[in-house]
Order: sequence, then C-alpha cells, then structure tokens
Amino acid sequence: MTQEKTTGPMKLGFVEGKGFCGEGETGLCGGVASPRREAEEEEGFLVCNVRELDGSVRVASQQFYRKSLSPGQDLAQKGEKQGFLQTTSLHQFANPDVIFHHYHVDIKYEDGQPADQRGIGRKVMEKLQEIYASDLKNVNFAYDGEKSLFTVGALQNARDVFTVVIEDVSSARTTARRTPGGNGSPEGSDLKRMKRPMWTKTFKVELSLVAKFPMCAIIKVLGGQESDSYLDVIRVLDIILRQNSAKQGCLLVRQSFFHDCPRDFIKLGGGVVGCPGYHSSFRPTQSGLSLNIDLSTMMIVKPGPVIDFLLSNQNISDPRRIDWRKAKRALKNLRIKTTHTKSEFKIDGLSEKSCYEQTFSMKQRNGNGSGTVEVTVYNYYLQQWDIKLKESASSPCLNVGKPSRPTYIPIELCLLVSLQRYKKALTVLQRSSLVQNSRKNPSERKSLFSSALRHTNYNSDDMLKKCGVSIAPEFAQVDARILQPPKFQAGGGQDIFVNNGRWNFNKNSFFGAITLNQWAVVNFSAPCNVQDLAQRIIRCGNAKGMVDLQQINREDAVIQEKHEMIRAPAPNRVDAMFQQIMARFPDEPPKFLLCILPEKKNSDICGPWKWNCLVKYGIRTQCLAPPNKNINDQYLTNVLLKINAKLGGLNSILQTEDTGTIPLVSRTPTIIFGMDVSHGLPGSNVPSIAAVVSSLGWPRVSRYRASVCTQTAGQGMIGSLFKPEGNVDHGIIRELIGDFMKCLNEDFKNRDNHLPEQIIIFSNDITLLPRDGVSEGQFTQVLNIELAQIIEACKSIKDTWLPKFTVIVAQKNHHTRFFQPKGNRDDTNVANVPAGTVVDKGICHPRNYDFYMCAHAGMIGTTRPTHYHVLHDEIGFSPDQLQELVHSLSYVYQRSTSAISVVAPVYYAHLAAAQVRQFFRLDETSETASSASGGSAPMPELPRLHKNVRSSMFFC
Repeated sequence: MTQEKTTGPMKLGFVEGKGFCGEGETGLCGGVASPRREAEEEEGFLVCNVRELDGSVRVASQQFYRKSLSPGQDLAQKGEKQGFLQTTSLHQFANPDVIFHHYHVDIKYEDGQPADQRGIGRKVMEKLQEIYASDLKNVNFAYDGEKSLFTVGALQNARDVFTVVIEDVSSARTTARRTPGGNGSPEGSDLKRMKRPMWTKTFKVELSLVAKFPMCAIIKVLGGQESDSYLDVIRVLDIILRQNSAKQGCLLVRQSFFHDCPRDFIKLGGGVVGCPGYHSSFRPTQSGLSLNIDLSTMMIVKPGPVIDFLLSNQNISDPRRIDWRKAKRALKNLRIKTTHTKSEFKIDGLSEKSCYEQTFSMKQRNGNGSGTVEVTVYNYYLQQWDIKLKESASSPCLNVGKPSRPTYIPIELCLLVSLQRYKKALTVLQRSSLVQNSRKNPSERKSLFSSALRHTNYNSDDMLKKCGVSIAPEFAQVDARILQPPKFQAGGGQDIFVNNGRWNFNKNSFFGAITLNQWAVVNFSAPCNVQDLAQRIIRCGNAKGMVDLQQINREDAVIQEKHEMIRAPAPNRVDAMFQQIMARFPDEPPKFLLCILPEKKNSDICGPWKWNCLVKYGIRTQCLAPPNKNINDQYLTNVLLKINAKLGGLNSILQTEDTGTIPLVSRTPTIIFGMDVSHGLPGSNVPSIAAVVSSLGWPRVSRYRASVCTQTAGQGMIGSLFKPEGNVDHGIIRELIGDFMKCLNEDFKNRDNHLPEQIIIFSNDITLLPRDGVSEGQFTQVLNIELAQIIEACKSIKDTWLPKFTVIVAQKNHHTRFFQPKGNRDDTNVANVPAGTVVDKGICHPRNYDFYMCAHAGMIGTTRPTHYHVLHDEIGFSPDQLQELVHSLSYVYQRSTSAISVVAPVYYAHLAAAQVRQFFRLDETSETASSASGGSAPMPELPRLHKNVRSSMFFC
C-alpha cells in the first residue's frame, strides 16, 4: 500500500516574467519538482499543498490569492479610467460574535417511515416552531427544506424528539365526498366522513447537532485572511434568503425566487409561460459582504384548465383532435386542483377508457347490509355531485391515484396549479419569444432590481437582524477602466478600425484567403434564386481575395432536391441528395458544399447533413437559410467569414501576433486550450459532450481545431484529457498537441518536434459553476482533475517535458451587472458600459485573483460581463498583461465583425460541443434507449471526424 506524504503549504511569489518562485526547497513547475527561484518582489502569492506519491509531485489544491493592496492602488493600470459604475451588489454589515449551530433534521411519520413528500418539511418545521416556541426560547432558525437547520446560538431545552401534528397536511385528502376509484369508492359512508371533517397526521422530528461555525469566518475572508468555514456561513445566509421567499409562497430554484403573478407571465406558446423572478445571494467582496441581486426567468406550465393546456401544447383548437399518448407524457407528475373539492393531486396517468365507459366498484349500504356496485365515472359525478360532464365526457379521465389503486377525475374538473417548472427543451420559437420578451435595457433592469429589493424587505427578516446583517438601500459604486481595442489587420496590410468593439469588413479582404476551385451548391427546396445567390457570393468572395470561385457557373454545380423527396424524413432527403452529388462528381467529391436550407433555424436536415459531410465524406460545408429579401453585402460577408475560416483561412489577425509582440506568448512557443461541456436537460440521461479546442501554430493565436467526446450525463469535469490504454495515450490532449507540433514544424522547418513550453487553459464556467458565488472546492477540482490529466498527458509524450501552465475559468453564469450613469449617480437613467470595460477592484473576491471584463458592446438588453478567475499562473503574467491577453482573444473570433463576450477559445469549444450534439442527435437517441431499457442510456461513442476535416474549424 502506498503512503501519501503531504509536504505542507508552500508560498510561491508571483513576479512579472519570472513565473512563480518557491520559498521552500522546491517550487512548482508543470506539476513536478523544480529548483527554487528567488523573488525580488511580490504582487500576489499562490498557496498550494503538494502531495508526494510514489516519488512524483502532484498538485493537491491551490488557489492564486490577491495580495493586499494599499488604498487607491489598482491591480492593473492600463486603460482609460472610468467614472463610477453602479453594480447590483449592496454592501452589508455583519455581527462577528454570532455563532451558527447546524442541526440535522430527521422527519418521520408516526410509524417510523421517512416523510419525504415534497414540501412537507417546511410545513412541519413551521408548525414545530409555532408549537414549541416557548420551549425553544423563541429562537429563530433557517431551514433549507430538507435535512439542515441553522440557528443563531444553541437551541434551548431541545428534546430528542419533537411531536408535531399537522392538520390537512396533504391536499390530496378531501373533507367531503371523495373522488371515485381507489379500489372502488370512498372508504366508509358519507355520514362517517362528515364526522371526520379535518384530516390530521402526526410527525416525529429529531434534531441533532452537527457543527458550529462563527460569523467571524466571513470577516476573516473579507480581511484577506484564510478561513475554512466561510463558505458555510455564506450558505446559511443564502438559506435565510430562500426561507424568506418560501414564506412568501415563491417557487424556489436554488437562489432564484419566482412569485405567482400571472399578469407578468411571458407567453411562449405550447402551454408554457415564462415566470419572471429575481436572483439573490450573498458573496464576499473586497468592499465587504455584499448582496448580489439580478433578474431571472423560469419556464413554468401555464396554469388553468387542463384541457386548455393540452390544446395549446399540441397547437390545436378542437379537443377531439387531442393525441392522448402525447397528452399522457405532457401531464405526467403535474399537479392539479379540482374545481369541485378544491383539493390538489399529482397526475399519474390517464384512464384507458372515457368517462362514459370507465367504471369502478363503489361501496354502498342498503337495508340488507353493504355491497359494491359497478358505476361509470360519468354516472358517479352525475348522481353524487350533481355534475353533468360535458367537454370531457368522451375523453379519458386523469388518474391521480396509484397504478395498483387508480383514482379517476374528469379533465374538465381539473385546473393546473401555478408555479410548476417546465423542464423539457423549448422549441426555437419558444426560445426566441423568451429572449425577446425577457430582455431589459439597463434602465428597466435597474428599476426592477430596486423594486425586487423593496418587495423582499430583507431588513425586516428576524434571522438577518440577529446575524447583524442589514441591506444598504443604494447600489455599489466601483471604479473601472476602458481598455483600448487591439490593433488588427485584414488582407494587404489593411488596418481595421474598431468603434466600440465593432468594425466593418465589407471593404476589406481576408488576411489569409483560401483559393477554392472545386465546390457546389445544394438546395433543399428553399424558395430562393440559388443561382443568383451563388453569383453574389462569388463576386463578394473575389473581393475578399477568394479567387477561382467561378466553377459555380457550371451547370452541374447547383444541385436541386428532387421534388418527390420534399416530404420524406430528413435522413432520407440527405441520402438522396448525396446520391446526386456523387453522380455529378464521380471521380472526386467537391471540397466544399454550400447547403441551402428551407427553414431558418434548427432545420432537421442540418444534423444528418453535417454528419454525412464531416464523418462519412470529409467535405467541409456551410449551411444557410437566406432571407426572402434584403440579402445585403453584410450578410454575404458574414457567410464568407465562416466559409474562409472552415477552409483553413484567416480573416484577420492581431497586429501583435503578426509582429510577435504578445507579452510572454510570442517569445516562447505557447499553446492555448479552450474547454467546454454541453449537457442535456437537467435530470435526463442524455450523455454530456466535452469539447477542447487548441490553437494551431505559433506565435499566431487566431486559428484553432477541436476534439470532442461523450461522457457521463451531467459530468462537468472532462475525463478524456488523458486516456491511457496499455502504454498508449488516446486522450484529447495528445491529439491536439500533435496537430500543434505539426503546424509549428511546418512554420519553423529547423525546429523538429518542438513542444510548446507554455500552456494556457481557459475553461468555461458552465461546466463548473452551477450558481453565482464561486466555490473554491470546484476550482480545486479543475486543478486536481483537469490540470493533473493534462500534466500526465504531457509526461506521456515526453518524460522531460515540463511546460508552464496558466489556468483561467471564464464565468458567464453569474448575476453581476454594470450600469453607466447618464446623469446623477442615483438616477435610474443608466446605459450599458462601453466595450473594453474591466473591473478588478471593489466587487472582486477579497483573496482570489479575479476580474470582470466586458470586451463586447451590449447593443440589446443589458451587458453581462465575463468573470475571469485565475486559478494558477506559472507563466508569470502581470495583471495588465493578462487582461490585455484576455481582451485581445475576444477579438480573434473569425466568424464575427465584433468583439465577443468571452475569449474565442472558450466560445469555439462551446460551438464545437453544441454542433456535435446536433449532428448526432444524442438527445433523441439516448431518450429512446433509456425508455426502451427502463434505465440509464448506454454511453454512445462518437465516430471520429473524417481525416479531411478533423483539423479544420468545422465549428466556425
């Protein structure tokens, strides 16, 4: 058995241009021991625990911490100083003497069975607090709705078990005549039931002390010190916010809260509405404990009559046309409220027959004793409730019982209750409607923030008062800087002029235009003049430097879909089209295919078409659905930007990469990775897709290639970076580095097999951070799992290869916004911040190295900045150098004429994962396999892309 030895914490100094230097016997370099390097001055430090296992040194946990700054000192200096910006953080004050006590909550029924019914916990604990208030000395507590309860100070006179009696706890119980079914009918006579007007249930609640942690833990972190329990304190404060909203009847989704306010619902169609709400959470910042508030929208099932929902869901107007198989799937597990008893039930399914035909055994009493009689649902409601069914008499009933003991209710007597989450994927039209109607300009958003804060009234919350936390009424004010856009060039040495993060490429040629002399156009019955569109693309392409496009003038270069295939399934249409293509080009298929689709978005042809092109035939392709009119030069330019990049060309490059002046990158061979994971719907068994892109060649940083693989559903960390099979590594990193070396050796003939000496890794927050409020534990996983895999992959390539690493998480999944005041600082008249805005003080983490950047200009709605977290930096970037690099990488996105919100490598990885998910239809395949097997879907292996396109920017 191997013994693991911990060498203890090591403090490493950060020096510009010198990497990290250790104060112990060894420093950290590429995950292995390296000689100590002295530091002359520190701007920050890295604390890491290094574990020694079998003679090798690996990263155990590490975090780059910000050194304390003197008042007014910025981390970085470059850029134009900007006036005050208003953010959504509101500064707090906390009582450091508070001690939180954490209790485990165990709620059981009187017979010892666990009470795990949804929502039962809060009802029981509220009743417990009411009943035993005097015994518990009126102590307030925060309950998470499940197994944890927190108090300020210890519970006094706490007994081992509390007995709580709840009246009418289950709304599925009725106080009068009961719903038909359940092995016959209501149990007992009507008279007997009337003598028992209120149903009660007894619960046993056991509270056991788990841990204690002081509020001063958060005070330490705010002061730049280390604390093990400050995340526990933040968790308790967030639970207090959740409890506050739960008491107001809100739907709780993590730290987002949604009120039942039908007048504010957003109609999305298909029986789905958007429910506006707000996000609220605490987080530590350099300025103190802050409340982060933002708007949020949740999709819910449209409340109201069940029959109306089904008509909307299936987009029909006649109830007789309802597809009841689809209806059964759509209604499964939804909650309804009956109009005749005002009781709530959960739908289990549908009856096999209509109300006219569906029977059940009903108990009845007569002069000779009791007996049972078969009665139809229709007659039962007519005789017992004097209700004559109309709309649903010939429709199936809802079954709200159990499969072995069904309980039937006619659909027309049922209403869907409000605030039920809709968890299925939205259609293209629904997504478009949601985005359009939930978008708010900065002034509207800030006004709604203020309204939400007034509505929550946190300052009146007793628990927060005891914690010494009070909410300041004004928004936080922070300083910012505006970075100048990087200079970059088009073809012929032409300078590109940038205005607020955008530029016009119509009159510029491509820096590296690709000559294309064998291509064709295919038209899947789109109603457009394909020949005219092709000619316009040729003329625009020639102006961009893409010569030899004239081959499209040949008669066989435009291939129209056969009329009889228009209504065929998409895969059949694609196969028929390729039969035509191979017949037209028998000797060699074209190198590029322009595919004209009949539908603008999410055409079902797109997936099978790209699968055939990229996997089977190795043909690069571009799909488009041209508008019926107004095809202008900008539209054609945008199409050609994508085509040229996919063919291996460069549309524009940074001036610094052309001149070799990117700080620390241009002087040493460097490869840049971007990582992302695309997940299926929450709770589904659909495999996740991991994508890693890497830069191709050096010192340029504008061309990338991607490698994609599947992994377990919901797994955020990429598990195939290093994949040893025997003595051979089949992981993603080895493949990408191999292509990088190939390009590098082509550019530098005298450097055979030259490995990169520096590796910069950008990881997308969607794979790591499910909520705002960054978890250091998750950051440690990035280093311990993903970085460790990459180090192992490097060692498998060459034992003596010790590259330096910089690891950065790009977080878009957060709730911080910036507003630029137009007039008075307290005025609601605000605007979006300009492109290039960077904030690295005031609202950043008090210890960790992070900053916010808005590289792009927000033209619609309110700009969301990207929150960059620097987890590890051996290369030794200064804050200015790192921010300039991040800013520049937001301008190398080859398919756009504007800066993007996040660095291009991350965006490319996101595109690659999303496109491959579309190509292979994993959502449909996995759901079908899971349904057939009754369990988890097997992990499908993605086929490798064809060798002709494997190293291309197919995702562009």
